[in-house]
Formats: sequence, structure tokens, C-alpha cells
Amino acid sequence: MLKDFIDEFARYRSTAERAMEQVSDDDLNRILAPDGNSVAMVVRHISGNLTSRFTNFLSEDGEKPWRDRDSEFADRSYSRTELDAMWTAAWDVVRRELDPLTDADLETTVTIRGQQLTVHEALCRSVAHTAMHVGQIILLARILAAGEWRWITIPKGKSREYNQNPTMERR
Repeated sequence: MLKDFIDEFARYRSTAERAMEQVSDDDLNRILAPDGNSVAMVVRHISGNLTSRFTNFLSEDGEKPWRDRDSEFADRSYSRTELDAMWTAAWDVVRRELDPLTDADLETTVTIRGQQLTVHEALCRSVAHTAMHVGQIILLARILAAGEWRWITIPKGKSREYNQNPTMERR
């Protein structure tokens, strides 16, 4: 169902945001390994990908000619305000394009990089891609977090307690 995709996107967005809140403004741009990515780079990439894929989702190729994917990974500093703005704008595009769709639209064909996919296939790809990069944001944030980490998933040693009240399973 379409609602499942919308809910998963919202869950990954929220998880990434809770991780990024724990990183200082300066550390958002910190690169920890040679040829690695900063949190800011990953945010730019997710934002660029979602904006490209979902702008005119049903009617245009998801890889827009105006997207410069390589620049999303350029070693450039961004302020938290700039990152928040691009992140919010990208998620606004996703919601604007998905909200009017129905479950019947899941079998509609869309195009990404010239390849035909059903909406269902495209959404599966997009959720998986977003999840992978949100995992990177969480790992980087966990390493870079100043002070004590505020858990955004089930804390170590708390699985049994969580299973009594599994609040993160659905929105």
C-alpha cells in the first residue's frame, strides 16, 4: 500500500533528524576518512536525489537534467540552516507528489534514467536508497556527537523493555 511507503519515508526522515540534532554545526561538515562523506554531503545527496526523483514523479524521468549529482559530494561547508532548508524542501516535494496518489497508482509506470519501473518498484528503490544513507548519517552522527548519545533506536540492553511497548514500529 502507498501509505506504507509514506510512513517509511517519514520514519527515516525523523530518524535522520534526531541523529543530526546531536551533531554540532561544525561537525556536520566534518569528513572522517579519506575520500569519505560528511553528514552534510549525505544530506545534500539525499535531498538532491529525492528532489530529482519526485519532481513531476509520474510525468518526467526521475533523473532530471538540472541535477548535478557530483556536486552533492563536493567538499564544501554548509550551515545547519542551509542543510535544513534543502532537506525540508526535498521532503516537501516527496509529500506533494505522493499525497495525491492512490494504491491503484502503484502499477503506473515511471522512468528513472531511461528505465521503466512501476511506481511500486521506484518507491522500493527510493526507500532502500534513503534508508542506506540515513544509516550513514546515524553512524556519522554517533561518532561525532558531543556529549552523551541520545538513543534514536532501541538502546543497547533495552530490547526486552522495548518489546513490552514497541513504539517505533509504526508512526
